[in-house]
Amino acid sequence: MTSSAQKPRFRKIQSFRTDYAPTDITQYESERSGMRVVVADRKGPKINGYFTLATEIFDDSGAPHTLEHLVFMGSKNYKYKGLLDKLAGRAYSNTNAWTAVDHTAYTLETAGWDGFAQILPIYLEHVILPNITDDACVTEVHHVDGEGNDAGVVYSEMQALQYSSTELMDLRARRLLYPENIGFRYETGGMMEALRVLTPERIRAFHRAMYHPQNLAIIIVGEADHESLLSILDEFEESIKDDVPLLNADFKRPFVESPQPPPLEKTTVETVEFPEEDESTGEIVVGFFGPSCNDQVQATALNIIMTYLCGSSVSVIENTIVEKEELASSVSWWWDSRPNSVIWFQPTGVATEKLDFVEQRLISLLKEVASKPLDMQYMMECIQRERRQIKFQAEGSEQFYSSNIITDYLFGKRDGSTLAELQTLDEYDVLESWNDGQWRDYLRKWISDAHHVSILGKPSMKLATGLKEAEEARLAKRREELGNEGLELLKEKVENAKKHNEKPIPPEVLDQWPVPKTTSIHFIESATARSGKARSLGTPQNAAQKVIDAAAPADFPLFIQFENVPTNFVHLTVHIGTSETPVKYKPLLPLFADNFFNSPVMVDGERIGFEDVVKRLEKDTVSYQISGAGRVGDNEGMTLQFQLEPEKYTTIIQWLRTLMFDLVFDPVRLKAAVVKALADIPEAKRDGRAMALEVDMAIHMLRESYPVAKRTLVKAVYLRRLKKLLEKEPETVVGWFEELRKSLFTFQNIRVLVTADVAKLPEPVSAWKTLNKGPGLDTSKDILPITRPVAMLNNEGKTPGSFGSVVIPMTTLDSSYSVSTAVGLKSYADPRLPAFLVALGYLEAVEGPLWNAVRGNGLAYGVFFTREVDAGYLQFRVYRSPDASKAIEASRNTVAKIAAGEEPLDRHLVEGAVSGIVLAAADEQATMAAAAQQNFIVGVVRGLEPEWNRKMLARVRDVTPDEIRAVMRDLILPVFEAGKSNVVVTCAPIMEENIVKALSTMGYKTQVQPLSHFYDDYGLQAGEDEDEDEDEDEDDEDDGSGGSDKDDSDEEMDG
Repeated sequence: MTSSAQKPRFRKIQSFRTDYAPTDITQYESERSGMRVVVADRKGPKINGYFTLATEIFDDSGAPHTLEHLVFMGSKNYKYKGLLDKLAGRAYSNTNAWTAVDHTAYTLETAGWDGFAQILPIYLEHVILPNITDDACVTEVHHVDGEGNDAGVVYSEMQALQYSSTELMDLRARRLLYPENIGFRYETGGMMEALRVLTPERIRAFHRAMYHPQNLAIIIVGEADHESLLSILDEFEESIKDDVPLLNADFKRPFVESPQPPPLEKTTVETVEFPEEDESTGEIVVGFFGPSCNDQVQATALNIIMTYLCGSSVSVIENTIVEKEELASSVSWWWDSRPNSVIWFQPTGVATEKLDFVEQRLISLLKEVASKPLDMQYMMECIQRERRQIKFQAEGSEQFYSSNIITDYLFGKRDGSTLAELQTLDEYDVLESWNDGQWRDYLRKWISDAHHVSILGKPSMKLATGLKEAEEARLAKRREELGNEGLELLKEKVENAKKHNEKPIPPEVLDQWPVPKTTSIHFIESATARSGKARSLGTPQNAAQKVIDAAAPADFPLFIQFENVPTNFVHLTVHIGTSETPVKYKPLLPLFADNFFNSPVMVDGERIGFEDVVKRLEKDTVSYQISGAGRVGDNEGMTLQFQLEPEKYTTIIQWLRTLMFDLVFDPVRLKAAVVKALADIPEAKRDGRAMALEVDMAIHMLRESYPVAKRTLVKAVYLRRLKKLLEKEPETVVGWFEELRKSLFTFQNIRVLVTADVAKLPEPVSAWKTLNKGPGLDTSKDILPITRPVAMLNNEGKTPGSFGSVVIPMTTLDSSYSVSTAVGLKSYADPRLPAFLVALGYLEAVEGPLWNAVRGNGLAYGVFFTREVDAGYLQFRVYRSPDASKAIEASRNTVAKIAAGEEPLDRHLVEGAVSGIVLAAADEQATMAAAAQQNFIVGVVRGLEPEWNRKMLARVRDVTPDEIRAVMRDLILPVFEAGKSNVVVTCAPIMEENIVKALSTMGYKTQVQPLSHFYDDYGLQAGEDEDEDEDEDEDDEDDGSGGSDKDDSDEEMDG
């Protein structure tokens, strides 16, 4: 312990306040070890810690990735697997970690400082002094099970990734960019063939080389107690000084003091095949070396030039290749932040026969842009918008600070000078002074005239078949060599390893640490005020309501809820219901969304082209989007969202009116949207998780449901037919979109949320008068109720069990995914809700019952339940499993024992479950905008009282063990029982037979189907001359996965 006279031995390098957001950044360094500490102080309930090590390796062994898992298996003084996570669970905390090519970061996410301070020293001991046993390596890294299959948590994770198009293309590109002495060349996650022979000693050696205080940064974002923090870290260094050298004079900074990559001497274009039965579309990645991430002006210029080139539908690359020439569904970009950064372009949804042409077209277009004068007005707008977005991110996202500080730790200067550049946005002032010649010189130097590496990702059914046959042969040979006796020995080895790993933690060990008080959790308060029809929900007595009352015109009808927070920005959300939209038009909604901001409009009788619309919107906003309303708690609705500066408030409301009522549905723009969506379908087929969810929806939900109508399994047929109809009868399709618009933008369908510092708003209420005058808006009508999720269940969804199970083999998968569905809660008023939430938290806890039963035994990367409280159903999902049926069976047995009282409830896990609910509440209110949105969800979407969340947090603390077991028995266990639940599994074809047999043994009526079995055309029939083509397409797809497309985004899918 540090004596009272001994001050923590950390020197302050610098401290400064950013001049664009209310954040103070302080940097320290340990005088004993050189350990770095950076704190970004910002207000809110959450403290986020990132304990970061630069991890450089020169092979594909996966040692960095394996440590990310093994660290959680125990440490020198805390030898119990799961101790860290059980303690964290009780302290309103979550632990996690990730492995990147250049670093490993261990995260601690906590509500309030007290919990963070309690866990920090224990966590750091696990990182620096882990207990890496041979048994831990067996279960966490790789083993061969008693049936001769490869398993292990890390192995299963990489098995699901290694033959994906993204992984194969990325790895080949890095092999071409970097020679063998450069760490960026290698797969730090581990290649399967390397993981199969990786030894515990190799892992320990890598830990010794990289894991010590000298190579560690403690990065914290949130309200930190600096005195407490430095004291904890000083005591921690004192406690490890006999085990780890605090300073090593021979230590070299990974990547920084290693050899640097040489410039590319030539351009290389290679084709990489990936396994896929649909060979119609592929992908491209093109990589260039760029400027150093430490040069703030050069790095920021890269963001600007890439935004100029392909930041939106009006940027020259995206506009030409996607919108005009229809050669790809998108062209995305990013850059890897390194001393020699790497700039990436990625055209997706490219017709396979055009891969070579599109790569050449991209390069020629880049040269063409550099050869002519740039649009300097648009360039200036890109700079100004980027500056606005940085300010916005700095206010609302802790990741803005964590990612910048991690990059600075890995590659920045140790004197703090590069970190100090976070204080201002001066680099934007510099870039605003650049002229056309400087920008074009920059473009030529790093991109258009530079050598590059291009990878053409080509789908191959032959490769898919070959990989499957090779894997079957490899496993068969192994089983033959091992024989029954050898397999039995391997089974015994795994069982022994599990037994040693799962040593129970004595209760008195955990009781050394009390559950922290919640007084250090500072929730963000957002004051609600209401105007128009929203007043029917009540008018709070607060200052914000007085401002709104004073500003509201008499008899103002529009439903507006204001949330008053001290933000520098305005967040506008317009919630739109879809209950009045005819079912036959609902498949058009994704196209409607895609075109909403990308179509011409009429203003004062003049038609404005879509490019000008996008440019003006970009100039007037920080960002804007249209999406499903899942983010505000309504899966059946849509939201229009704008982020803007207060002075643009009235302008954006005028834009809303124009877009809603004066948008022109142009057949050319509609066709472009259809072509893009069709090009994305083959790629989406490869997502087993998303496809399992889509099939589950088809089984349990009404066709009227918006999430059902926007599924890829609808798009796969519907869009192909719509494209042909657009070519033959464009006026018919335009008429449909006009009807769709009329069904959406009605007075009774619109609710508005305005999140702002209300006093800063010009005309907060009367500015909306322009919307009241929209054509067809009948302000006398009552607001339509928001559709409850339970109303969208079909008969099978209301009482699942008669369907049974369906297994869908997909050649693109190396693992399996499943969704099991049973009856769930229907209302937030259900008295079982508190016990239900605690029971789910208990079962899902890290190192809890299901974690140990499934992940601990290598049966899946993860399992979890859904929490749609008023949807009427409960789902259990298996993610990335070598056999989903085994994960389901193990989970069922675990829940049954606890529900029956055969296995006692662990008091510490119950405390952890309650703490997890508190952390989830803090998560929902982590930023000002999030806190405001939560008020809207609770009061408007769910119709609950304002204090509902606080009361629920109090009620979960009173849940009894009997109540937990009762909800497990009555609500949760049925999701594992045939006759009471249905199961959807997507899997690799090699797994089909075993999974079908297992589900049948469980009592499920089981069938095997291709994805195309669940297509739905929503009544859009094919023309007589089209039947043959479509049948041919579907026959091809029936051979395996079927043609399908993940939804527009995960957010909309999961919504």
